[in-house]
Amino acid sequence: MATQTAPSPKGNRRVALLAGGLAVAMLGLGYASVPLYRMFCEATGFGGTPQRASEAQAAGVQAITRQISIRFDANIDPGMAWRFSPDQTTQSVKIGARSLATFTAENTSDHEITGAASYNVAPDEAARYFNKVQCFCFTLQKLAPHQKVKMPVSFYVDPAILDDKDLKNLEQITLSYTFHPVPNQPKS
Repeated sequence: MATQTAPSPKGNRRVALLAGGLAVAMLGLGYASVPLYRMFCEATGFGGTPQRASEAQAAGVQAITRQISIRFDANIDPGMAWRFSPDQTTQSVKIGARSLATFTAENTSDHEITGAASYNVAPDEAARYFNKVQCFCFTLQKLAPHQKVKMPVSFYVDPAILDDKDLKNLEQITLSYTFHPVPNQPKS
């Protein structure tokens, strides 16, 4: 009959430390997953996430004569007491040229509301060519009771879209925003 030996205290401590380290690593990865996913989407255009371009990058893009239609879509989270709409539903722009679109937001309530805009581009594959230089969506928007504001977005469509065999004949890109209320914002 074989005899069993008890595990050594050193071995138990090693297993406990490994398990604890693995649990801490998984917890950290869980917290980091949202910002890591956002960075991945912004870098690749995955899921219709447009690119962000600096002023210098935008200045280096050469505009061409070919035009593309940009459709603007505006939504609010159900129950949010705002009106939100594009000032122009569609705009024909030169590919590579920096363009400006404006939206109007209005707080229809009797109290201050802070909103955050989520955004995407359709078709999803066009997102890697749609570049935002400046956008109201990069920061939280706080509107006083009954305040009405214009919200600009500066953008361009990268001419590289014409080298993409699946998108070179694309006629329209949709830029869509949805505003969501941001709870518990400190009063200013």
